[in-house]
Amino acid sequence: MTAKLIDGTLIAAQVRQETGDAVARLKAEHGLAPGLATVLVGENPASKAYVGSKQKACQELGMVSIGCKLPDTASQEEVEKVVRDLNADPQVHGILVQLPLPRHLNEERILSAVSLEKDVDGFHPVNIGRLSMKGREPLFVPCTPAGCIELLVRSGVKIAGAEAVVLGRSNIVGLPVSMLLLHRDATVTICHSRSADLPAICRRADILIAAVGRADMVKADWVKPGAAVIDVGINQAWVAHPADREYVCATSGKTFAGHRAEESDKGSRREVGQYCAACDKAWLKGQNAPECCEQCGPHCGHVKLFRRYKLVGDVDFDQVQEVAGYLTPVPGGVGPMTIAMLMHNTYRGALHTIK
Repeated sequence: MTAKLIDGTLIAAQVRQETGDAVARLKAEHGLAPGLATVLVGENPASKAYVGSKQKACQELGMVSIGCKLPDTASQEEVEKVVRDLNADPQVHGILVQLPLPRHLNEERILSAVSLEKDVDGFHPVNIGRLSMKGREPLFVPCTPAGCIELLVRSGVKIAGAEAVVLGRSNIVGLPVSMLLLHRDATVTICHSRSADLPAICRRADILIAAVGRADMVKADWVKPGAAVIDVGINQAWVAHPADREYVCATSGKTFAGHRAEESDKGSRREVGQYCAACDKAWLKGQNAPECCEQCGPHCGHVKLFRRYKLVGDVDFDQVQEVAGYLTPVPGGVGPMTIAMLMHNTYRGALHTIK
């Protein structure tokens, strides 16, 4: 048996197309363009990239994109004021505070400051509370969990009556997706670090959702033959490079692998340290250069050291595809759905204002 691939890129494109068509109708019939505001605090490169992709998606679908950027020194009051101002802006129908925030900020207070009617991330306590209650409907559902369910539904996987196992109990994915499965009449087991005999529990699942952040954790013997497996994990796994060699960090004494910049492939690589040809010494990224290297200076042959990596999920794809009935890849599975569902939520936010 080889699993049927659940193509998240294709399904996300379908959701985005449907949302774009709905936005066009909203503009034509009511003269209203949905607006998404993003709040970015600091210079985290990954966060900047995520915000950029969300802004680009808005433009592609004919939505208004409003970017609010603050320095990483911004105070709690400054960030909360930005959120309050966006709450009051009629052009804004959704507010997304990009996480993680700098450590000195109270994340819960800032997320709670987002108006319930503009909580397109779905993490407002009232939205989560409604999601957890039978017979109640939240205004918005968290985007990644909603994307997981959409992948199952559009792939023809039967949820009602199925036994579902969720690996992970995070507020962002594990708990919300468990509640969404319950709403669709699955029998749900939530696993975590204290669960006994994880493989045995997972083998019962007709639907297995892995969201723990551990590369290739789920093996073939964890999976029931024919099960639908949704892999939410995104992890970096080091891959051997022909030019890799071992270095000893002259500052910390730790041994690490890497290859010189001139030997490196530019795609899918990460800097891990530096090497000084004049002193024949290396040091890890984040460590100070040895004193001799500081004296001779970079002109003496300092080069960056890299390692190659690939993105993998929480599921060992090569193994599990031989057992599962349905399987999402990483990348190209759940990831594209998150932004697609965010766009859909933003459209719904605008729709609420005219009802």
